[in-house]
Amino acid sequence: MNHFIRKNGRLMAEEVDVEKLAQEYGTPLYVYSAATFRRHFDAFDSAFDGMNHLTCYSVKANGNLSILKLLGEMGAGVDIVSGGELYRALKAGIPGERIVFSGVGKTDEDIRRALDAGILQFNVESLEEMHSIGRVAQDCGKVANVAVRINPDVDPHTHPYISTGMKKNKFGLDLKKSLEAYRYAHEHAALVPTGIDCHIGSQLTSLDPFLEALDKLLAFYKNLQDEGINIKYLDLGGGLGITYDEEEPPHPAEFGKALKEKLAGLPLTLILEPGRVIAGNAGILVFKVLYNKKTELKHFVIVDAAMNDLVRPALYGSFHRIEEVVEQGRAPLSVDVVGGICESTDFLARDREIPAVEHGEYLVAFSAGAYGFTMASQYNARPRAAEVMVDGSNAKLVRKRETYEDLTQLEELF
Repeated sequence: MNHFIRKNGRLMAEEVDVEKLAQEYGTPLYVYSAATFRRHFDAFDSAFDGMNHLTCYSVKANGNLSILKLLGEMGAGVDIVSGGELYRALKAGIPGERIVFSGVGKTDEDIRRALDAGILQFNVESLEEMHSIGRVAQDCGKVANVAVRINPDVDPHTHPYISTGMKKNKFGLDLKKSLEAYRYAHEHAALVPTGIDCHIGSQLTSLDPFLEALDKLLAFYKNLQDEGINIKYLDLGGGLGITYDEEEPPHPAEFGKALKEKLAGLPLTLILEPGRVIAGNAGILVFKVLYNKKTELKHFVIVDAAMNDLVRPALYGSFHRIEEVVEQGRAPLSVDVVGGICESTDFLARDREIPAVEHGEYLVAFSAGAYGFTMASQYNARPRAAEVMVDGSNAKLVRKRETYEDLTQLEELF
């Protein structure tokens, strides 16, 4: 459930009229609902009540500082994949002991900064990375808590671009190499193996892949115990899907029930890394109709948002529901909703039935709270959109719209 509702044909973000937000802050405009973020986090986190657990929100889904602060105040930790996300998390007030650092490309500087912050653990993706963390930690006179990201070769049945737990993916280590990495960490003076990590993919709509991976992890956990390597944390990653169109992903409560049964009696603290399931339906993208264009084959609705603002349809062929912000009662048409980028793949929807719209009216793409702004770019020298947070009847600009001056502020003429 989210808090974007209609009153008398007008779209509301909680108690605020979305058309008025578009008029005040301009478009394209990301609008987030604080109440929806709270509701989604609570629904997910409470599913694991009765277990030792830490819900680490995945910053890559949406790293706006206000969102991180809101979730941090509810007790969330964060899952990061870069030094920049570490900086954001700390700036938003997330303590180091609630931060896990994933990702295949950690630099020495990233590792140093994370050690200085006292993060909970590094989720290690390769043997060479384990060697680097040990070297940097030793040079700094610190000890690094590490988990190995295990690639269990489980098919998550999701889009191939967001599948991460199969042999052909770049992520993690197979079970044999994982054991080698744990033995190395166990013997290293500056490393402490504290966890087991796994993340098999994103937008999963079934629990079966999670449970298949978990069975493999628990067998591996027993092997580590037999070698005298004591693990405290089991990090199962994220990936639980949301409804964009007609998907029916499991409710977090089902996930929690299944994991409680599997992990009963084990002395492990569960770490989870939800992103999309928290943020996806907590945000929308609002944009303005510029032109209607008809050809022999197509009716195009050209809008002021584009693939640089919301790249998921172009990148994955993803579906985002599109509606009028204010219903006009016109008959529906089959249209392509497209932006002004000079690429044929620049579309927000293709062959989509929406009511006829006219110049200056507003449309909205739903389920844009995750992987919307975080994947935005300045392609075609287009300034990135503004972001607004709504909480009840209050609305606040939480990221200013970029200006043309912003586009060149880091450049110098040769």
